[in-house]
Amino acid sequence: MSKTILITGAASGFGKIAAFDLAKKGHKVIATAQVYPQMSDLIREAKAQGIELIVDKLDVTNSRDIAYIHQKYDIDILISNAGIMEGGPIAEQPLDLIRSMFDVNVFGGLELAQGFIKKFVDQKKAGKIVFTTSMGGLWTVPYVAAYCASKHAMESIAEGLRTELASFNIKIATCNPGVFGTGFNDRGVDTISRWYDPETNFTPASVFDGTTESLAHQLDPQSMADCIVDVALDENSNFRNVHPKETEDFVKQLQVEAWTAKS
Repeated sequence: MSKTILITGAASGFGKIAAFDLAKKGHKVIATAQVYPQMSDLIREAKAQGIELIVDKLDVTNSRDIAYIHQKYDIDILISNAGIMEGGPIAEQPLDLIRSMFDVNVFGGLELAQGFIKKFVDQKKAGKIVFTTSMGGLWTVPYVAAYCASKHAMESIAEGLRTELASFNIKIATCNPGVFGTGFNDRGVDTISRWYDPETNFTPASVFDGTTESLAHQLDPQSMADCIVDVALDENSNFRNVHPKETEDFVKQLQVEAWTAKS
């Protein structure tokens, strides 16, 4: 049965792939982007591929955008995918950058979800919300600790929603990507150069070499988008969905080792 599905952060990466794939499957997809030029690109690309798609503007830090979207659309599924990454050593990272990350990754995602949850409850609808978090929501990656903190926060929020909304028959799930080649991780690492100065910051520049090297081995984002699509459409999906399996195993092992780690 066709579903009405709204996706945030659909201008690129997992969001765009999932939006196009869901539309190809016959679902009514509202693909949202932060700014108007991204909307134009989405409309052009969907038209070129013969894909029927509703494209709208949604900056999740803009309360007017959120109110407009809540008023305009009745949906069955929300895929909350919009996010940003600001990298750098958290002991020195400017707090305004960390705040901006939490505004997008946490508060924006939560405000949007709250509005649709109220509509689900009022309409007695068995809706579903899928949050794209991260493997970094389950462990802390060095030099992107603040980003991981925002994703830890969303994991906790999602888990709270899952428990609190169970009696309303509203489903909550998270999708936790490993390292995929969408450009998101590369942009996150690039943000460090916007403020870090080896002449004034005490963190040595050499510590970032390993982070840069890890970006050379990123995975095909299609498989992660497939995971998001499957979780969104599966009425009995797992709550937490780490992908790929190797990343899930790695994260589980790190969580075990955390109990014996020394300070």
